[in-house]
Amino acid sequence: MTAKPRPIRKAVFPVAGLGTRFLPATKAVPKEMLTVVDRPVIQHVVDEAKAAGIEHFIFVTGRNKGVIEDHFDTAFELERTLADRGKRAELEALQREVPGAGQASFTRQQAPLGLGHAVWCARDIVGDEPFALLLPDMLHHANRPCLAEMIEAYNQHGGNHIAVAPVPEDQTHQYGIVGVETRDAKVSRITSMVEKPPRGTAPSNLHITGRYILQPEIFDLLQTQERGAGGEIQLTDSMITMAKQPGQAFHAVRFDGAIYDCGSKIGFLMANLAYAMARDDLAPLLKAEIRKLM
Repeated sequence: MTAKPRPIRKAVFPVAGLGTRFLPATKAVPKEMLTVVDRPVIQHVVDEAKAAGIEHFIFVTGRNKGVIEDHFDTAFELERTLADRGKRAELEALQREVPGAGQASFTRQQAPLGLGHAVWCARDIVGDEPFALLLPDMLHHANRPCLAEMIEAYNQHGGNHIAVAPVPEDQTHQYGIVGVETRDAKVSRITSMVEKPPRGTAPSNLHITGRYILQPEIFDLLQTQERGAGGEIQLTDSMITMAKQPGQAFHAVRFDGAIYDCGSKIGFLMANLAYAMARDDLAPLLKAEIRKLM
C-alpha cells in the first residue's frame, strides 16, 4: 500500500528582488507591495496560499523590504483609529488578513544569487517536510486557486509538482519548459525540464508558471548547486538533478486560468484590469471609463 503523502503546511515566498523594471516607483516601495486594485501583489499570492490550506507563510526578503513584514503585522494605531471612528468593516477586513501568531516567518537573502539561493535561504524554517513555493510576480487568476489544484494532485500522486500553462510555440525560448508524458492532461508526469531552450528545441509548449510543490531534498542539492544562467543558482538545475533520483517523480499540473506577470509593466496593468473587472463594485464603472478612453 502506498504511503499517504505528507501534508503541505508551509509556503515560501521569495520577495528579495529589486524590481528594477518599475523604477522609480520601486526606489522606496518594494515591487511586491505595488497594488493590483486595492491589494498589494504579495497579498494576492498569500490569499491563494491561504485558500489552499497553507498554515505557515515564509518570506525570503532583502534590504528595504521591511514594509512587507509590517504589512503582515498588526497595525495598532490604525486599528485603534478605525475602531474609534466606527469603521467596523474596514477593521475586521484588516484583522482577517494578519497571519496568526507564529504563522509568518521572515528570513534574509543577503545577496541576489537567484531563485535557487532564495529557496535555500528558507531551509531551516521549512525543515524536513514538503513545501509550496509561490513566485509573487506571477498572479494566477481563476475561480479555483492554482495551489489548491496542485495540492489535490500532490495528495493523489505524491512527489514534486510544477504548475504549467501553454505558450505559443515561437515563445518557448523565453521560459522554463517541461516535457510531459501527456501534453493535454490536467496532471502528467514530467519527462524533461529545460530553462529557456533554443528556438525549435523545446520538448513542449508548456512553461513553468511560478508555482511549485517540492520535497525537502531540494535543499541539499541547492547547497552544492553551481551557478548557472546569469551567474545565479538556478532552481531548475537542482530540480533536473532531483528528478533523476529514485522516488523523486515530478508531475506537471496544467493551470487553465489567466496568468499575469506583474514583474512586467503590461502584465501588471492587465492584472489591474482583470481583477477590477471581476469585482461587481468596480466592473460597471470601469467598463464605462474604458469606453470613454477608446
